[in-house]
Amino acid sequence: MARVLITGASGLVGGELLRLLQADEQITVIVAPTRTALPAHVKLQNPVGNDLHELLMHLEQPVDKVFCCLGTTRRQAGSAEAFRYVDHQLVVDTALCGQRLGAQHFLAVSAIGANAHSPFLYNRTKGQMEQALREQRWPFLTLVRPSMLVGERAKPRLLEQLTFPLFRLLPGKWKAVSAKDVAKTLLTQAFSTCSGVKILESDQLHC
Repeated sequence: MARVLITGASGLVGGELLRLLQADEQITVIVAPTRTALPAHVKLQNPVGNDLHELLMHLEQPVDKVFCCLGTTRRQAGSAEAFRYVDHQLVVDTALCGQRLGAQHFLAVSAIGANAHSPFLYNRTKGQMEQALREQRWPFLTLVRPSMLVGERAKPRLLEQLTFPLFRLLPGKWKAVSAKDVAKTLLTQAFSTCSGVKILESDQLHC
């Protein structure tokens, strides 16, 4: 049995994962802070507010595992700084909150090409986020690096719509991957007994 914390539960992967968590008998409590209220569920505790950092600071009940499905783009965020705040700082904040609440396993959605030294903002931010999580020395740390995600977003991303036909045809880890498959992988890995850092590339996420 496990109590879990999830951030990004209203997003593409997070929404799929939330449904799996609600249906899984191993999960007893789901703490999911969000900006807008989620549909009620018997397992769900859903603090709501515009400031995720503040919501995390006020959590007190212990959790065993933490899922972070936060992610945006520079265009959506409005600036490079706002993008980094979501994809780096709030991920780190989620992890620190999980450690404070006693969690032993942190699972995060990163991205293909994550590299702390990349000249590209997106890849560099994802790589630096991964590096920061490693430095926290989690007993269990799982990082998944999906390629383009396939699924129904509440707010479609134009670039994804334009490039999706190409990513469907690409080989190996570059091929587009279903958000449902990423969510299934996260849930499966949450109960893995292999300690240390595990990185799963996109071609390992197709269920």
